[in-house]
Amino acid sequence: MDLSALREEYGRGGLDVPDLAADPIEMFERWLQQSIDAGVHEPNAMVLATSTPDGRPSSRMVLLKGVSPDGFVFFTNQASRKGDELAADPQCALLFPWHPLERQVRVEGSASVLDDADVETYFHSRPRGAQLGAWASAQSRPVASRAELSASYAEVEERFGADPTDAEVPVPPHWGGYRVVPEVVEFWQGRRSRMHDRLVYRRSGSGWVTERLAP
Repeated sequence: MDLSALREEYGRGGLDVPDLAADPIEMFERWLQQSIDAGVHEPNAMVLATSTPDGRPSSRMVLLKGVSPDGFVFFTNQASRKGDELAADPQCALLFPWHPLERQVRVEGSASVLDDADVETYFHSRPRGAQLGAWASAQSRPVASRAELSASYAEVEERFGADPTDAEVPVPPHWGGYRVVPEVVEFWQGRRSRMHDRLVYRRSGSGWVTERLAP
C-alpha cells in the first residue's frame, strides 16, 4: 500500500493571537462548542497518553465527561492499564482530533483521582447497561473468549437486575475518575502548504502565557 500521495490541503481558517480567549479552558470550550455545532462525531472523544515507570508510552481513546477551570475530567476502570500507569506516574497528555474542522487540541498535565461523591454522581447517570458492564469487565486483562465475556455480563445482570426499576447498581470498587490539570494547552489549526497555526498556552504562576510555534 502506497500512502505517499494520500494528503489533504487544509484551508478552512486560521488562528492568530487576537483570536485567543483569556485562558485555555475558555478557548477550549469555544472550540468544543463549535465542534458540537458542526456535527463532529463524538467531539468529546480524546486520546489519552500515559507511560510506564520505565518510559514506555501507551495511548487510547476515552471520553471527556467534564471541563472546568480545574481541568479535564474522564472516568474509567482504575485497575486497567491506564489506571495502573496513572497511579505510577500521573503525568499524561490528551489529544482532541477534530478532523472535519482541521483542528486539534493538545493538553499536557497531571491527573488526580476524583473524590467518591463525583464518581458516584456520574456513575449513576450512565445507562444501566454501562453500569453493569463496569462490573462485568476486568478491563485490560486477558479474556479467553467473547463467550466468557458474555457469561460474566450475564452473571452481573442476574446479580443486580437489568431493569431500570431494580435496585441501584453500586459503584464498583475499581471504577473511578480523574481530573487532568493542564500545564500546557496547544490549539492547532490547519493551513495551506502545511503552514499551520500553532498557538500554545503555558501555565505561569497563577496565570498563562502564550506563544506561537512553528509548524
